[in-house]
Amino acid sequence: MRLFRNTMISLLVLTFALPLFAIEVVEHRQPQANKVVFMLRFDNGSIADPADKKGLTYATAAIMTGGGAGAMEYADIQRKMKPWAAFYGSGVDKQVSSFFFQVPVDFVGEFYPLLKNVLLSPDFNEKDFARLMKSQQNYVDQVVRASSDEDYSKFALEDQLFRGGNMQSLIQGTSATVKNISLDDIKAHYNKVFTRNNVMLGIAGNYSDELLQRFKADMEKLPATAYTKVKPSVARSPNGIEVEIIAKDNTFGSAIFTGAPLAITRADDEFIALMIANSWIGEHRKSYSRLYQKIRETRSMNYGDYSYIEWYSNGGRNQLPPAGVPRASNYWSIWIRPVQIAKQLQAQYEELADVKIGHAHFAFRLALREFDLLIKNGMSVDEFEATKTFLRSYSKLYAQGPAQQLGWLMDSRFYGRNDYLKELDALLEKTTLAEVNSAIRKHWQTKNMFVTIVTDTSEAQALADSLINNTLSPMSYANVVKSGLSEDVLTEDDEIAAYPLNVKSVKIIKSADTFK
Repeated sequence: MRLFRNTMISLLVLTFALPLFAIEVVEHRQPQANKVVFMLRFDNGSIADPADKKGLTYATAAIMTGGGAGAMEYADIQRKMKPWAAFYGSGVDKQVSSFFFQVPVDFVGEFYPLLKNVLLSPDFNEKDFARLMKSQQNYVDQVVRASSDEDYSKFALEDQLFRGGNMQSLIQGTSATVKNISLDDIKAHYNKVFTRNNVMLGIAGNYSDELLQRFKADMEKLPATAYTKVKPSVARSPNGIEVEIIAKDNTFGSAIFTGAPLAITRADDEFIALMIANSWIGEHRKSYSRLYQKIRETRSMNYGDYSYIEWYSNGGRNQLPPAGVPRASNYWSIWIRPVQIAKQLQAQYEELADVKIGHAHFAFRLALREFDLLIKNGMSVDEFEATKTFLRSYSKLYAQGPAQQLGWLMDSRFYGRNDYLKELDALLEKTTLAEVNSAIRKHWQTKNMFVTIVTDTSEAQALADSLINNTLSPMSYANVVKSGLSEDVLTEDDEIAAYPLNVKSVKIIKSADTFK
């Protein structure tokens, strides 16, 4: 009896000594690799920010990877790593925050203590805080409006889609809320939302069992605070086509983003059927897609036109879908890269001196008409087979190295899948044309959309009037361009110019008044 009792006591002591939650670890061992990659994924993101301190999660991650750690200044850390060709960083999105570390195998022993300090012993000092918060404040006050009208229109569309919910704001916050963030707020937020109870670990490359065990044991030392996962808000349902025109001085053209709620994500097999249709009509950076062919290739209106069925981060720079930005709250969208405004056309071509508005209304009509035709007619057998074959090959390029492969594996777990890219190939293979055309009609429509157009102040009112009044919007070609077009294209132009859109509201917003 005494032996039994002592054994039970020992088991109880052991049980309570163990962490309450075992941290999930995603492994991708590659014995021939010349590097080791470490990743951490926290279930927090900008939706974990307090309402009056939007941008706090971003600021916390930024000072962890952009500041001192373990009593070593940031500049000294960078100097120490330089000979190793090692690096680390962080990325915050709406629902997750990610940290990534990469080092050649030869230097992993020297590098690992730096990793440990960044994650477990960030300095959170006043000097780093002042430097990084100045940069964050400058971004929300100036850079987001000035650097890229294409990104500007995308972020403004999300503001419309999620207005009133925790998915609305920029991950960096707003002009007002960033001012509210203190260093003490960052220290408290680190302990509250960067915990061992809401983290997933990842490791890839050529690593030893000993290194894996050390990594797991050390990350158990993250803050032990209990964490309640924040539920993301869902996209609003628009009433007709709701347009917000952002009037900005001296724009390059009219940048257009439009979208609507989408009820499915990668977690749903039906997503793969819609993926095939989306690739055909608007695959990112692919000249074969329908929108690209109609708007850029045939009419030379802009640099490209694409569509999406999930968030696509840094579309202006990324050629392939990036890992590390999984979302459960979804929408689909169309990106029409900047088209010319009236004053540009007037200045370039004598024959267009009397043009009143540029190409935005025509391009928007053209894009929605193409979606309506796809919804009505569906994909043909040939279009379906060619696109499916392309995607089965193209998706194998998404993850080309240990870091990308590990990132996609960790994203898979977010969606309740084991290895999304492997599953994707099998799902694509078995998807039928009937399933694709059914998904198109179930999830896409153009009667109710949110639209953001960033355009020049000189164009804003005329464009607003044209949209709300459903005015004819004939395409304005330079003579040299028009002379090379076929009669079929010009006839189609007349149909597009008169194509009816369900525009119910148009608002003009001064650029200075956004993201406040």
